[in-house]
Amino acid sequence: MPLSVEDREAFLADSHIAAMAVDAGPGRAPLNVPVWYDYSPGGDVRFLTGADSRKAVLVAKTGRFSLLAQRSSPTYRYVSVEGPVVRADPTTVEELTRIAARYLAPEDVRGYVESSDLSALVTFRMRPERWLSADLGAL
Repeated sequence: MPLSVEDREAFLADSHIAAMAVDAGPGRAPLNVPVWYDYSPGGDVRFLTGADSRKAVLVAKTGRFSLLAQRSSPTYRYVSVEGPVVRADPTTVEELTRIAARYLAPEDVRGYVESSDLSALVTFRMRPERWLSADLGAL
């Protein structure tokens, strides 16, 4: 059963490892890789990556991507969102800290941020246009 707007946005705002997919060009399947991301209901989806990474090059080239967050424990639930890139900026300490804090133990965040090379990172922001969602336990 599809999730309500409020439920899908709340689910996406939770910490999930997401699969990000982007068109990889003619004769290729889409590039589909796990990413850490950040989202607040009603806002843009943000993820950061190495500025020279294949995913960064493809996202910059195509100008859009999709993101799938899922939960496999009962009940299985997912949210998929797709849309255009609205910004691509050098990653700030604040963005890196916020995203790392969603995925790492609190005592590990500072060390992770301090050991990261901010000059090598870019943050992409995507404005959600199309949503798919389901909770298979709500049947």
